[in-house]
Amino acid sequence: MAALMQTLPAAGQGVDEAPADMAVLLTHAFELGDWIKDSTYAAEYIFWKEQVGKNAEAQELTRQFAKAKEKFAECERFGRFHPDYNAALDEVYAIQARLDSIESVRRFKEAESSLDQLLYDITRTIADAVSETVKVSGNESSGKGCGSGGSCSCGSGGCG
Repeated sequence: MAALMQTLPAAGQGVDEAPADMAVLLTHAFELGDWIKDSTYAAEYIFWKEQVGKNAEAQELTRQFAKAKEKFAECERFGRFHPDYNAALDEVYAIQARLDSIESVRRFKEAESSLDQLLYDITRTIADAVSETVKVSGNESSGKGCGSGGSCSCGSGGCG
């Protein structure tokens, strides 16, 4: 238990020395995690992820999408001047558009974005409670289209 009691590094710099009870902090963190897991945001994310997993068309398009991304990555190694670069990129966009036309995929991406925003807002709130200058990783996955980092974009492994 003594290992869980630590003095904050800033305490040595003239700030009141108050031990940080890591056990209490971790307990609260796990409680917050449980609240998030029990939220509507998480429930919708899990529901739509399962729906995508059950959708045969989405699974087939996801496989096609992965192959198209591999082909594009190969072209991208040589840059825009590769003879197949534009065709490979067009194929990625075409398959992504077909994926996005499937309701379960579209709803999954919306649920994923909402959950991501919730997690970002919580992280930002905690960081701001410590200091407004604390850096927090950005919420970059809110972008649309290829390369946005979402589960179905070409910046990831595909849906599901």
